[in-house]
Amino acid sequence: DILVDGQLCDCDVVVNCQVGDPVPLQVKLTNWSKHSVGPFALTMMPYQDYQNGVHNYDLQDAITFVGSNTFYIDSVKPTKDSVYFGALLFLYTGDFYLNIKFHEDNCSRELPLSWLCLPSVHIRATEPV
Repeated sequence: DILVDGQLCDCDVVVNCQVGDPVPLQVKLTNWSKHSVGPFALTMMPYQDYQNGVHNYDLQDAITFVGSNTFYIDSVKPTKDSVYFGALLFLYTGDFYLNIKFHEDNCSRELPLSWLCLPSVHIRATEPV
C-alpha cells in the first residue's frame, strides 16, 4: 500500500499538493506468503514524464526528500507488514511521478536478484493559494 499525504494511491489517482509543503509518504509491504521474505531495499525515485517516452530523473532542483529515499528491510514475517515513512518537498510546480521499487537482495537464493516495481504514483504540485 502506498499513501501520499494520507491518501491511498493507485495508478488512477492524482495526488495534489502545494509547493513548499512537505508531502508525507508511507509505503507498507505486507507479506501474504507462508514464508519470511527479505532482505529488501526499498527505493523511491521521482521523475517527470515528458509523454514522448522520455523520463527525466534529474530533479534535484525541483524535488527533495526529507530523509532518505532508500530504506532497508531485513525481513518480513508471514502475514506481517513493514511500514516506511518519508516525505517529499516540491520546489516547483508540475506533474511528477514516483517510481517505487523493492530490490530483493538475498544471496542464498539460486535465482538472480529481482525488482518488484509498484505502479508509479502521480503527484501534481501546485502554487499555494
